[in-house]
Amino acid sequence: MDLLSAAGRLMIVSDLDLTMVDHEDPENLSLLRFNALWEACYRQDSLLVYSSGRSPASYKKLRKNRPLLTPDITIMSVGTEIMYGESMVRDDEWERYLNQRWNRDIVMEETAKFPQLTPQSETAQRPLKVSFFVKKDVASKVMKALAEQLEKHGVRIYMLIHLLFLYQVLYQILEVKIVYSSGMALDILPKGAGKGQALLYLFKKFHGNVPVHTLVCGDSGNDAELFGVPGVYGVMVSNAQEELLQWFAENAKDNPNLIHATERCASGIIQAIGHFSLGPNVSPRDITDFQKCKLDIFNPSYEVVKFYLLYERWQRAEVEKSEQYMENLKLIFYPAGIFVHPSGVERSMHQFIDEMGKSYGSKRRMQYHIWLDRVSSAQIGSDTWLVKFDKWESSGKERHCCLTMVLLSSTQGKVPDAFTWLHVHQTWLDGSEPKGPTTWLL
Repeated sequence: MDLLSAAGRLMIVSDLDLTMVDHEDPENLSLLRFNALWEACYRQDSLLVYSSGRSPASYKKLRKNRPLLTPDITIMSVGTEIMYGESMVRDDEWERYLNQRWNRDIVMEETAKFPQLTPQSETAQRPLKVSFFVKKDVASKVMKALAEQLEKHGVRIYMLIHLLFLYQVLYQILEVKIVYSSGMALDILPKGAGKGQALLYLFKKFHGNVPVHTLVCGDSGNDAELFGVPGVYGVMVSNAQEELLQWFAENAKDNPNLIHATERCASGIIQAIGHFSLGPNVSPRDITDFQKCKLDIFNPSYEVVKFYLLYERWQRAEVEKSEQYMENLKLIFYPAGIFVHPSGVERSMHQFIDEMGKSYGSKRRMQYHIWLDRVSSAQIGSDTWLVKFDKWESSGKERHCCLTMVLLSSTQGKVPDAFTWLHVHQTWLDGSEPKGPTTWLL
């Protein structure tokens, strides 16, 4: 969807670490559940926003290691950087606004006086964010003393502006915000920055086309601002940090639009979608038998997510091996249809199904998963849809992606109320093709 010009059905604004991404889940099962739900039911008319303390470089590194979907908007560095689309186009207007009352040199000068502060890595330091680690037992005392020290600078600079006004010399008033999160991280930002302020700025940029519903999701202290934005729903995942739970007890325990989920990370986000009745909340990954479980969902996006999930389960031997299973699959594939492998090899649809039948259990007891990203569909005829998406496949540390186009028909098949696959064409994503022999089938 056009990012800011059309009112979306739902906008999810989520923190990454230990909210969307569960670092204690090596198979990323909760994240994969969310991915399947989002691409099947929401990608076409909703917005996915990541709001993280990570720098852009750190975020890109995380995406290489975890099956994160491509967001529509990324808010990085605790709300100091906003970027749009897959190419991450920067919002320079936002950064100019934050720079008005910010002086990084003064912040560095004053924080150097506190030996309790340990600078975070170089990649965590940003033009509008200075980041440290501080031990939990001294954090409160250090924050209070640091705030007092910085306030002295503000008063002194204000006085200089007053005294030198006639000479037209302008000094900056330093206005900062100190954010403590995860029991160890301390960030110093311009006062107008932060995750909540960045979201309010986005709302203004929608020019009245604000999404129907907004769900904010977090686990730590730097997410608290999000829950204070008027009109949003909020979920603190079950593994939320102590400082966020304390903020909730002191500021929002009577807010009916904010819940503390009973499930971890991305599973908690799915739980909140259902709790607030924001839309479909059953992930295709939660359905064990699609033939027995009939949902009132008939759309091309759901169709492709469902099929590739079935393919994953076949490879992992999580469905029963039977001739009838494969014959049922053949019913949804047009006999004269063509499947184009990313290597360029072409097969008929039914030849492909026969090849798939031979691969049963080839990924048994392996960390093997498939997920789709950037699913989009367009109706190009009265009964025909073109669906495009990135299809990712991971097996252990090996991970590949191909750009996929699928042509579907709603009338040519032998199965009522089902799509028929007419054509599949895949090409390797640049840099994602296998370096040597591969068992990649689909």
